[in-house]
Amino acid sequence: MGARLINARAESVAEKPAFRKALVSRRCLVPADGYYEWMRQADGRKQPFFIRRRDDVPVVFAGLYEIWRDPSGPADGDQVWSCAVVTTEASPAVAQIHDRMPVLLAPEAWDRWLDPTYGDVDALRGLLVPAPATSLEAWPVSRAVSSVGNQGPELVLPVAADDTLF
Repeated sequence: MGARLINARAESVAEKPAFRKALVSRRCLVPADGYYEWMRQADGRKQPFFIRRRDDVPVVFAGLYEIWRDPSGPADGDQVWSCAVVTTEASPAVAQIHDRMPVLLAPEAWDRWLDPTYGDVDALRGLLVPAPATSLEAWPVSRAVSSVGNQGPELVLPVAADDTLF
């Protein structure tokens, strides 16, 4: 999959050569406190938003992983493990910010998603749907999140009080 393939579109994941084998047998869960999306403003700048579950329980993304060797390295070089998050069309609330969102798997789907012996591609694709809009909340955060060098809990704090979008 390589370092550049960090997202896999749910609509085409079963057909794309980079992801179709992983969909059948190399699925994973990617837990997180939430995620960021950027909304284009009228002035052309992008405002980041932090999106999380309304109940403050971690989100769990549908993921695919691959194990490969760097083709530019030695044939006996180290294995590289990489992961891509599966994305889908955004729920109506999230679509106010961005047209795509990660697939947030419900706990009842985890066992099926993780079972490497379960290969019903159509049933797996049926799990790749937008999260219910009522389960999420979002608020604008500092543009400092746009630099990977910035780290810390302050990056999820609202930039203005009571500025939640939904």
